[in-house]
Amino acid sequence: MSNQRKRPPFLLLLYQHYLERQDAAEFARCVAELYTVGTLERLATSECREIRRAAVLALGFLGDYESNHVLGRALTDEDRAVRVLAENSIRTIWTRAGSEADRQELGAIIRLNAAQLYKEAVNRAAKLIERAPWFAEAWYQRAVALAALGRLSDAIRDCHQTLEINPYHFLAATSMGQAHLQLGNTVSALECFRRALQLNPNLEGVRAVVERLTRTVEGGK
Repeated sequence: MSNQRKRPPFLLLLYQHYLERQDAAEFARCVAELYTVGTLERLATSECREIRRAAVLALGFLGDYESNHVLGRALTDEDRAVRVLAENSIRTIWTRAGSEADRQELGAIIRLNAAQLYKEAVNRAAKLIERAPWFAEAWYQRAVALAALGRLSDAIRDCHQTLEINPYHFLAATSMGQAHLQLGNTVSALECFRRALQLNPNLEGVRAVVERLTRTVEGGK
């Protein structure tokens, strides 16, 4: 009985198969048949790094915004692979809040930003925010569009609101830093970039900016 209790979860075998085959659909289907999201969230804090990797990957396929806290903590895991998987997974679940209609509208807004149709993105994001003000990603996507239109103060406001709703949103912290930097607010930019790096230590580009701005700010004292 003790040996059975010590047997590693079947999730590890599925994860190994995924690494060999790179078949995400098969991995997600097999995991969904055997594990609940709650169990995956528990396994994401396992002492075994391979189990944490598998669980964090699976949550990206099967979880929704309710898994945000677990994946947010995984962003600072001691294992780099867990951190990388957590970054990919958490960005996916950020779009899975709200109703199906809300998610579809968010998808349309994301596509508008990708197509550089920023004014339409702002207008549609405003409507989505009006009916779903707790949808953090809607605020962030409007911030992206506002920044592209040069409305930097408005973009900072929306990034701040994004972080108020979702304190793990390292992209909002990074975007807020970039907007402050464009406005010449070096100290505020540095604070935002440091916050982004604290949330997600894997942001090497942000780390380089923090080091550069730190020298600038300290050199000016």
